[in-house]
Amino acid sequence: MAVNYVCRHCRMPLGSFESWQVPEYRLGLHFLTPDERKRIISYNSNGDVTVRVICEYCSQTLDQYPELSLLSNPLQ
Repeated sequence: MAVNYVCRHCRMPLGSFESWQVPEYRLGLHFLTPDERKRIISYNSNGDVTVRVICEYCSQTLDQYPELSLLSNPLQ
């Protein structure tokens, strides 16, 4: 089972590792509320976990042009 990090805006893969390498509590995912977990984490049928975060490029772009955050898919 792998944990895959992808940008939630541009869908760029940001990193991946096998879940046995790092326990979930070390990732800080246990601090998320149930609603945040639904938005950020998805579980695939093969057992992999996808965590949607924001890459540096999208973060900088949204900081520069905050009106883009009003769009449903601002940086695809």
